[in-house]
This record gives sequence, C-alpha cells and structure tokens, in this order.
Amino acid sequence: MDDIALARIPAGTVALHDARQKRRWTVELEPFEIGVYAVTEEQLAEILGEAASHPRRPAVEVSWLRAVHFCNAASEWEGLDPAYGFDGEDITWHVDADGYRLPTEAEWEHACRAGSTGPHYGPLAEVAWTAADGVSTPQPVGGRLPNLNGLFDTLGNVWEWCWDLLDPEEADGYRVFRGGGFADDAWSVRASTRRGGVPRMSHPDVGFRLARGASAS
Repeated sequence: MDDIALARIPAGTVALHDARQKRRWTVELEPFEIGVYAVTEEQLAEILGEAASHPRRPAVEVSWLRAVHFCNAASEWEGLDPAYGFDGEDITWHVDADGYRLPTEAEWEHACRAGSTGPHYGPLAEVAWTAADGVSTPQPVGGRLPNLNGLFDTLGNVWEWCWDLLDPEEADGYRVFRGGGFADDAWSVRASTRRGGVPRMSHPDVGFRLARGASAS
C-alpha cells in the first residue's frame, strides 16, 4: 500500500463550539498522530481491492461505516491491533489499540489549527480548494500549502469524517465531518465548522483522514 504519512501532533487544549446548538466545550488532548493527507483513492483501492480512477485524489463517496472498516483493514495490513470492534452497525472503539482510527473532532480541530486562532490557518486561496476555485471535483492531495503541522487540505477539498456524534443528545446518530469541501464558500471552510451525516451514507465531497495514538476525548 502507498505509505500512510503521519504527522505527530503535540498535546494541547482545544475549545470547540457549535453555533447552532449554542454549545461550547473544552477538550484536553494527549499527543497523537494524524495523516499528512486525506486517504487517497489509491490507498482505498489497494486495501479494499478496487480500481482507482484518480489515484491521488482524496477518496470520497465513503460512508463513515466504510471509513472505520478501512481503518481496521489498514491496521491489519500493517500488523497493528485494529481500533474498532463491530456488532452490526454498533461500533466499539478500543482506545488502547495501536491501529489506525478516525480522529476525534477535538483532535481534528487541534491538528487543523496548528496554533492559529482565526477561522483559517492561512490565506484561503493558498491553503484550500473551495468554491472560489470553480472546480467540480476533489483535487489531488497536497496541491495547496500545508499548515504549520505539515498537514495538507485540512481546510477545503473534501470534508473529513471524525469519530464523534454530531449531537449526542439526538437519536439520529449523525457523525461529524469537518473542514469544508471544494464546492463550499469561505463561511463553511473554517476550522470550527461542524457538519455531519448518517453513518451509512456517502457523499461526493466527504472523505477521511487517519489517526493513531492516544486520545483523551
């Protein structure tokens, strides 16, 4: 498989908020690792035995459930302990496992911000593919400037699934995705924006990024 490049993210505290729910909360994080790039079509194809039409584009049309299955498959490929247990669509996260997993949204935002405090970690036209570029598909990973953690495309290009429930108080089971996509305007392509979807649904502008290591959230 094409190597999964990871960046080590230091411990820290991240403040999250949801404007719609008028909710704010703070999460303290241990150091962890996260993908330098979103998972590509090539990586997905190698692990799941499919063809990749555009190898260097982020993999999209991947449901949250398929993403967590991919995490386990990639872990087994590399001889790591799978992070997830499955009972139908009931997923258990084995937090002590050393295998690949989805980042929590606190980890995702902490990694995306890379110490920045505004909505973007750099000029949006330089760091993100958005509606302003007039593209109609995801673009190959790494085509814009990285943040200070060395991560590419955390803003723009494709939204990225996270582990968390969008609203734990609701019974709909929506899972969070973050970061904005190629068809979104600047208002949606912000480090703090929270969106979500049903775990079994896939979307043409939603992919995912792998993580490994400790999490306190």
